[in-house]
Amino acid sequence: DVKSDYKHAKQSGGKGQYGHVVIELSPMTAEDRANPDVKNDFLFVNDITGGVIPKEFIPAVEKGMRETITSGPLAGFPVVGVKVKLVFGSYHDVDSSEMAFKLASSMAFKEGFRKADPVLLEPIMKVEIVSPEDYVGDVMGDVSRRRGLLQGQDDSPSGKIINAMVPLGEMFGYATSLRSMSQGRATFTMEFDHYAEAPTNVAETVMKKGG
Repeated sequence: DVKSDYKHAKQSGGKGQYGHVVIELSPMTAEDRANPDVKNDFLFVNDITGGVIPKEFIPAVEKGMRETITSGPLAGFPVVGVKVKLVFGSYHDVDSSEMAFKLASSMAFKEGFRKADPVLLEPIMKVEIVSPEDYVGDVMGDVSRRRGLLQGQDDSPSGKIINAMVPLGEMFGYATSLRSMSQGRATFTMEFDHYAEAPTNVAETVMKKGG
């Protein structure tokens, strides 16, 4: 868990701005994922007691974080799989506002997230290829070259069904490649399955392009 403490305080002539939050960031567990409050693979938990932050400001704290995760610190990609617990903070009778708490929570999240050693994830697709026997060797070799993980084979009237998990980034141009490899006789379908940590070389390439 990473703790982040951020105070947004400004004073100029008239009314100032004041919002202060302390949050704890951690990776979501399987139990967290079952929580009905999970939205967009992100869980916000309000653990404030004793009114150190008045309850009318709590939605602004959550909103500040939810807006921040849509464009994360790593090349601007969305943040997923994170649980944030609001554990402490403070407010000012006059200067506190929803905007001040939203800014404080956004900055607290950015600072905490960087400290948490985030990793870049890539989407992994569940791929099913139906190929005549003659081309199975070539098809499987090609899947491996695309960093694919073969999950097994089944028989079908059209030949072999090859199941694999392949990073989406390696599937561009696959339809054309499969057609030429099988003289147009193999077909495939794919759907999103999960996210997985991108290998270092892939992450570095993406960061150079995106950052």
